[in-house]
Amino acid sequence: MKCRARRISQGEFHPGGIADIDSLMNEVRQAAPRRWARLKRADNRDVETPHNLEILKDYQVYLRVEKGLRPLTCEAYDSDLKTFAEFIEGRNGVLVMAVQQDVAAFLEHLRSHGIDSRSSARKLSCLRGFYKWLLLDRRIHHDPTVNIESPKAWKVLPKSLAEPEVAEMLDRAGMAASHPQAQATALRDRAILELLYAGGLRVSEVTALATGDLGLDAGRVLVRGKGDKERIVPLGRAAVEALETYLREGRPHLDRISSARKATAARLESLRQGRACLFLSLRGMPLTRQWVWHLVKMANPAASPHWLRHSCATHMVEHGADLRSVQLILGHADISTTQVYTHLALGRLKAVHREHHPRGRQRPVEADTKSETGPQLVRAAFRVPMKEPA
Repeated sequence: MKCRARRISQGEFHPGGIADIDSLMNEVRQAAPRRWARLKRADNRDVETPHNLEILKDYQVYLRVEKGLRPLTCEAYDSDLKTFAEFIEGRNGVLVMAVQQDVAAFLEHLRSHGIDSRSSARKLSCLRGFYKWLLLDRRIHHDPTVNIESPKAWKVLPKSLAEPEVAEMLDRAGMAASHPQAQATALRDRAILELLYAGGLRVSEVTALATGDLGLDAGRVLVRGKGDKERIVPLGRAAVEALETYLREGRPHLDRISSARKATAARLESLRQGRACLFLSLRGMPLTRQWVWHLVKMANPAASPHWLRHSCATHMVEHGADLRSVQLILGHADISTTQVYTHLALGRLKAVHREHHPRGRQRPVEADTKSETGPQLVRAAFRVPMKEPA
């Protein structure tokens, strides 16, 4: 090819000269991609550049099929990635060609527009998962988020209700359900509130329950949590009784309404899978997350379904439950997520402080330490035996 180019540049044309020029240019065009393919640069500039929407669709399939994430979680990830894609397009780029400077500029863009650090950290976590998938799928050569530090966020303690507040909610729902003329919805509402507090379930886990998931004879329920992970949650006597009453007197009435109405796509899909939804609406349809949220707000305007989950964990820790058991009940993947409830168990912390601190109000050995001071008082308060002087 070089010889032919030299002859053409020196003017050695022959009758097919124009054709030679065209063939030479074609060879140059074909050689360029091969030459660039050998240069594995760390900024992803040599990779193919499919449209952002196409690659986001592939990632959604990966999240739903391989990772088994819930539809709402996939939608949240898709929303964060589209926000970053719009920012990249404003810089005349695409997702697969992003570099570290693009990610850093995106975080600065969020900060300048008043987005708090917790939301920015969540978006960065979404980007890390996305580019990790691209790297494993060999669509890029370098992860642009690898050296990006997550924004510092204040640790916010989860909000929970006091035990008297929860007892008042459940007692009010129990009174409405125990009325001689109680409707099926009152029995259903009581069962939902008892289940939220007794098992610490997420609202999406409650709405996804089927009648076959219940094991009331053994006092337990099979729950499908995040990532389609299954766990068995024990239930107390009050929750079991509320569910038994609802299944016996409330749900059959709502199910007849569902059978009488025109079958919808959601109902046909549940029947096709052999899963009869546990909690039904007045129209015989599966309850939505928004409806359960509204139900809890009607019972206590200051509460929410997740507050009942936090209350379940906090009250268990206050009454002496170990963190590992609470982790299994709540379905936390990491025990560090469960450890936050130790900060909410103020009653237990106060009792431990009073029992073990040298200046606590109630010292278990107070009667024996009235005349002791200094180190002797500290050792007596912590039940440490004194050594006799030599």
